[in-house]
Amino acid sequence: MARPEHRMTVERTEQVSPHLVRVWFSGPGVAQIAENGDSDRYVKLIFAPEGVTWPESSSVAEIQESAQPEEQPILRTYTVRRLDADAQQVAIDFVVHGDEGVAGPWAAGAQPGESMRFFGPGSGYRPDPGADWHLLVGDESALPAVAAALEAMPADAVARVYLEVAGPDDEVALDAPAGAQVRWVHRGGASHEVPEELTGAGSPLVAAVREGEWLDGDVQVFVHGEAEAVMKNIRPYVRKERGVPAARAASISGYWRRGRTEEGFRRWKADLRAAEEGQPA
Repeated sequence: MARPEHRMTVERTEQVSPHLVRVWFSGPGVAQIAENGDSDRYVKLIFAPEGVTWPESSSVAEIQESAQPEEQPILRTYTVRRLDADAQQVAIDFVVHGDEGVAGPWAAGAQPGESMRFFGPGSGYRPDPGADWHLLVGDESALPAVAAALEAMPADAVARVYLEVAGPDDEVALDAPAGAQVRWVHRGGASHEVPEELTGAGSPLVAAVREGEWLDGDVQVFVHGEAEAVMKNIRPYVRKERGVPAARAASISGYWRRGRTEEGFRRWKADLRAAEEGQPA
């Protein structure tokens, strides 16, 4: 059975930071997103390859069935940053580094009135007000979800937050509880341009988490970003070295993988999952 698709329209754009563009969408499809109350709710935006147009009356399922390989829809996953249910508007933040990728360049040039198809929403996390404290970790790809999580926490929540961005100009204002301590770390450049020694185990984000204060009590963990840094370094630290039970560390995963498209990243995740389960992908 084909997944239900929805549509929304670009209302306006905002330059949040030098490398972050916020696109506001409106339309009936927003109602589907509003029904989901998790702070990490996401949608799969559907892009046409450059130079390709599809009939407005055709569904994505029909396009996937009939289009040539080079004309197939391109799916990119993005967190919903803000939602105005009354106005039926949502905001999605896009990391933009020149013409790198598919969604970033589109967002940089998005114009009011443009139509966007999407699947979703999906989700899996919301801050538990019963936790003694929260650990939130991410790079730019996870920044919208981390920001939304902080906004969803009660006023007396305690959190330790570690965020990696290119440089000081890429830090953004966060609406966080008084008990949340935020540490920004800088790579010194775009994520795909940094030297090899600043990736994976050498990531400034990994170092910040390992060096950071670890509080006593029941912790709920939210860690997302580049897959090697998250899955091969931060996750083992949280689960094995710190002994956080799986139920409290259920939201740890890569959002992207250096050197891979989202399609390649999905294959990498399937291979990793199979290896961890001891089964073929």
